[in-house]
Amino acid sequence: MVKRGVATFTLDSGQCPPWLFQRMVKLGREISEVLIDEYGPDEFIQRIADPVWFQSLGTVLAFDWNASGLTTILTAALKEAIRGDEQNLGIFICGGKGKTSKKTPDEILQWGYRLNLPKAQADQLVSNSKMSAKVDSALVQDGYQLYHHSFFFSRSGSWAVVQQGMNTENATARRYHWFDDSQKLDFVNDPHKAISSVSVHENVLNMASKKSEKNRDLSQELIESGYKTLMKDIQILRQHSGAVSRMLTLKTGDEQLTLLQLDNAEFSHHALEMEDFSKSKYLDRILQKVAYEKPESYEKLLATQGVGPKTIRALSLVGEVIYGAKPSYEDPARYSFAHGGKDATPFPVDTKTYDETIEILGNALRKTRINPIDKDKALKRLQTTSNI
Repeated sequence: MVKRGVATFTLDSGQCPPWLFQRMVKLGREISEVLIDEYGPDEFIQRIADPVWFQSLGTVLAFDWNASGLTTILTAALKEAIRGDEQNLGIFICGGKGKTSKKTPDEILQWGYRLNLPKAQADQLVSNSKMSAKVDSALVQDGYQLYHHSFFFSRSGSWAVVQQGMNTENATARRYHWFDDSQKLDFVNDPHKAISSVSVHENVLNMASKKSEKNRDLSQELIESGYKTLMKDIQILRQHSGAVSRMLTLKTGDEQLTLLQLDNAEFSHHALEMEDFSKSKYLDRILQKVAYEKPESYEKLLATQGVGPKTIRALSLVGEVIYGAKPSYEDPARYSFAHGGKDATPFPVDTKTYDETIEILGNALRKTRINPIDKDKALKRLQTTSNI
């Protein structure tokens, strides 16, 4: 099974026809009941986090396999499909598209109250939801703005996140999958669960990569050094924002400081141009806040209210240019549904996962109580998916 990545699709416009959505809800209810009855709610949650399984389920329910709308419509259909029967099935779906995504924490807490979950468990689920969104908006700076966030969880605490962002410049959407059943997920160190992509970009600042560990550690040290010490480094970059050459040698008072060797192209890899924060009073206030609070870990730094992409980029830039701790600029996007990997590019198709997904969904379809004509159409769609 593919370990991690991100899914990218063409950006849709318009709405799903009511007749199609109603059929997706009906079929989604039948398939969900069969799968949960056979494999249990925790296994169902885990499969939601598998992009191959998620994509195949959306296709079986009659949505275009390569459209961004599959994400939003499928999660909405599943949420509607189990409405009123969540406790019997043992799975709960919160959030959704646009303004609905903002309601995710409240919906999780409401379920926590109805299920009589310990307050600590409900609060942790809310934190997981918020942190997954924070990582994909602030640590993975790939140019996609989140507009959809759905949180799936079981009574035992297994959870999955399916969220999607849009890039209006190239008219594509990118989907991020998460899963955890151990309650020990490292949110800042390669946290994503098996995902895919049809588009990989260059020079993506990925502070959630293991390769960025030294830069993260440096960012944490900068915060712990105190506001005045941190701002000295920030001011060095601000004062010499236009002096990027093959070797940067800066003079600060009586001291001479030689910075990381880099040329203009290498320097521009960072998503933040130095001019972008050269006179940012808001950034200064946030840096002052975190320097005062001194969050005890990079994860807690990220969770601090007000810390966003610009703060993360600024700290990363100081760590890279002044101290030589280069972060990862490798896009975490990996696999392509469109190409199918038939030519082993970017790597061969994971046929085992595909075959297993098709078999499981096929068996579930045969056990559903829908009419034979609709069942046959769904099986044909599943077979079409297997040939993509």
